[in-house]
Amino acid sequence: MTPPPEHPAPPLPSTTHLVLIPSYNPGPAVYETVRAARACWAPVWVVIDGSDDGTAQGLAEMARADPQLRLIVLPSNQGKGSAVLAGLDAAHAAGFTHALTMDSDGQHPAACIAGFMRESMGHPRAMVLGRPVFAGDAPALRVQGRKISNAWARLETLGAGIGDSLYGFRVYPIAPLRRVMRGQRWMRRFDFDPEAVVRLSWAGVPARNLPAPVRYLRVDEGGVSHFRYLRDNTLLTWMHTRLFLGFVLRLPLLLWRLLRAR
Repeated sequence: MTPPPEHPAPPLPSTTHLVLIPSYNPGPAVYETVRAARACWAPVWVVIDGSDDGTAQGLAEMARADPQLRLIVLPSNQGKGSAVLAGLDAAHAAGFTHALTMDSDGQHPAACIAGFMRESMGHPRAMVLGRPVFAGDAPALRVQGRKISNAWARLETLGAGIGDSLYGFRVYPIAPLRRVMRGQRWMRRFDFDPEAVVRLSWAGVPARNLPAPVRYLRVDEGGVSHFRYLRDNTLLTWMHTRLFLGFVLRLPLLLWRLLRAR
């Protein structure tokens, strides 16, 4: 697969905030995703999570021509959370403090990157969460189904301000997220996005929410989905089961925080 030509690179790369894109067999849409992200921000890092669809080679061509595009290649598919953690570890070692995560399949809006980064720079302790704005053609099952996970996340955090627990377009402060992930063995696959916001909330990281459109590409538009309804909803059910048990153990602390905030 041959990537399309790149946009001109942004002139001023950040030394604190980077864009982090985990990528597993995304198809040709990844080239436009990365090109659009680079048009809006620098640097952009892509973690190739064991892809075998030819996109790793195409991205390598792009990276050779662009010093602000870096690839991290994992030898086998390890899951979204593992790919993000690999990127976070490398970003921390390079001195970055915040990472904006976005999917590689074209669903997330590159045009919103700069606004989310500005919000993060103004509130560096916070996680900046995308609140999805769905178009009329969004799959109803996906739109309605996420309401269940969101309700659980709000219960597990006593309404700490999480607008949407599943939308992966967001900015994380790197240090607390690495501590949370290194402290337990979960959050390595599809369960990463909702579990990250709940556990960061437990760790005292406040949430700020910004609207961001979400796009579902049709197959004829190059859309690729690795979501499997039964498998991934089973994973989410198990995730919320263990999070609820953790919530019960933390309930006195969470209540104390809630009362103090008032």
